[in-house]
Order: sequence, then C-alpha cells, then structure tokens
Amino acid sequence: MYNIWILTVQHLGLTLAGVGLAILIGVPIGYLITGNRWVAQLVMGFTDMMQTIPALALLALLMLWMGLGDTPLVVALLMYSLLPIVRNSYVGIMGIDGALIEAAKGMGMTRWQLLRMVQLPIALPVIMSGVRVATVTAIGIAAIGVLIGAGGLGAPIWRGMQQMNTAMILSGAVPAALLAVASDAGLSKLEQAITPRGFRNIASQNT
Repeated sequence: MYNIWILTVQHLGLTLAGVGLAILIGVPIGYLITGNRWVAQLVMGFTDMMQTIPALALLALLMLWMGLGDTPLVVALLMYSLLPIVRNSYVGIMGIDGALIEAAKGMGMTRWQLLRMVQLPIALPVIMSGVRVATVTAIGIAAIGVLIGAGGLGAPIWRGMQQMNTAMILSGAVPAALLAVASDAGLSKLEQAITPRGFRNIASQNT
C-alpha cells in the first residue's frame, strides 16, 4: 500500500527542484537577452523547441544518458520550465516604460541597482506568472516520472492503470490535481506578498 503523504512530498520536492533550477537559470537568461533582440529570438526559439518534444520521449532520452531515478526527471522538469520563465522574464523587463529607466539612470543608479530596485520589482508579477505556469506543468509531467524510476504520485496512478484499480488511480491523481491547484494559489499569494506596494500599480499596467 502506498503512503500518499510521502509520495506527495516526493512529488512536490521533485517539482520544486526542477522549477527552482529553471528560475535560477531562466531569470538571468531572460534579463541578459533584453540587450539583443537577435539573441532573444534565438534563445526563445531553442526553449520553444524543447517544449515541442513529447515529455515521455524526453524522459526516455534522459534515462539513456543519466540512468533511472529522480535525476533525469528533475532535468526534464528544468528543461520544460525554462520557456515560460525565460519568456516572461524577458517580456516583463522589456515591458517597463523607458521613461522610468531613464529616470533611474538619471538618479545615478548603477546597472545592478537598476535591476534590483526597479526592473525586477516591476517585472515580478509577469515573471511569477511564468513560474506559476511552469510549476503547474511540472506537477503534471512529474507524474510520468515513475516510468523511469522516479518517485512521486505517478506510482499509484501507474500501478492502478495496470491493475484497472480506479481507487488506486484516484489516490494518486487527486492529490496531484490538488497539489497543482494549491501551488498556483500559493504562488499567487507569494507574488502579492513580495511585490513592493509602490510597484503594484505600475506592474499591473505591464501585465
């Protein structure tokens, strides 16, 4: 008998690992490509191409390279999460009113200060929107990680399908669905909490 609580924690941990790595990589990439539209199109095209690869095919390729277990699943979640995070980081920063940027530069802000104090706070709601999409998508993809030996809620779903056991399928599918809904709602609340109050009206105009 499966311990659904343990599997849910495993599922969430794998999702957070993949999406967390995508945030650490994707947000800086999204910022860096704002300076060159040609590079931006190239990067967006590459991340878009990764999304067109079927999840099962990507997992199979990663399994051949990395073996069975959680690692290839985390890498797959990272790759699938990059597109919405990179795209939204780029769009959020590019959508900031140029007058605000010029005013900040006129105040003597360095590039780092401009990023930390102006660009990221204003672009944060758009970036968080990408993170929410990536997280919900990753929760769904993580469910098929059982096919390459990864943990998570895919185990009871897959075993239930093999045994034609509806209750076992639901024991994995329902927590996965609730996890997706709770993650989306939680990230929405987090977005509101970490967005500086003074930037909320400006940010809402960019979204």
